[in-house]
Amino acid sequence: MAVTTNATQEFVPIKEVRDGIVLLKDGGMRAILLCSSLNFSLKAEDERNAILLQFQDFLNSLDFSIEIVVQSRKLDIRPYIALLEEQGRAQTNNLMKIQVREYIEFIKNFTENTNIMTKNFFIVIPYSPAIINAGQVGGISAKLGLTTTREKASAAEANFDENRSQLEERLSVVEQGLIRTGIRVARLGTEEIIELFYKAFNPGETEKPIKAVK
Repeated sequence: MAVTTNATQEFVPIKEVRDGIVLLKDGGMRAILLCSSLNFSLKAEDERNAILLQFQDFLNSLDFSIEIVVQSRKLDIRPYIALLEEQGRAQTNNLMKIQVREYIEFIKNFTENTNIMTKNFFIVIPYSPAIINAGQVGGISAKLGLTTTREKASAAEANFDENRSQLEERLSVVEQGLIRTGIRVARLGTEEIIELFYKAFNPGETEKPIKAVK
């Protein structure tokens, strides 16, 4: 009996990432915001209440759904260790070399005995354009099969630009609402989105971590 194997890509609903937008196989579009965190416990009670009310107003103002994603990863200390080792080799003072080496051993022992996690916070903004059949796009020419490849590509590009503007309007609403609550945001570009999903599907890889919002 033959056993069929399906490529991992078949189970991933992403068609492509273009201009900082995730295009899904069903025609949907997604934009992703990287968000900073707030140390709520250090805030005064009045400030906490103000933040909660502002966030509540933000959620109530939305007429579309959003997805809040919290990603927890064990901190990969190896790039930092490699940097320290490079700095240690560059030292000309023997005492400094010893101190750097001792510090490296301290960091290694500390991270081995302590489960240090890093967290990233994301907001996913969706937009699902209305499905338009080929006849509506090309009119009579499309119905008669006279639409050229160039005309189809031009219509698809026009649809993408129109749908992207709708998505970016939603993105602007979310950005402004979060900024009012004191949360800093940064939109992920194409390369950052690809890196994010690559890490999600390849958790064992030791790629550079996504930079935190400053």
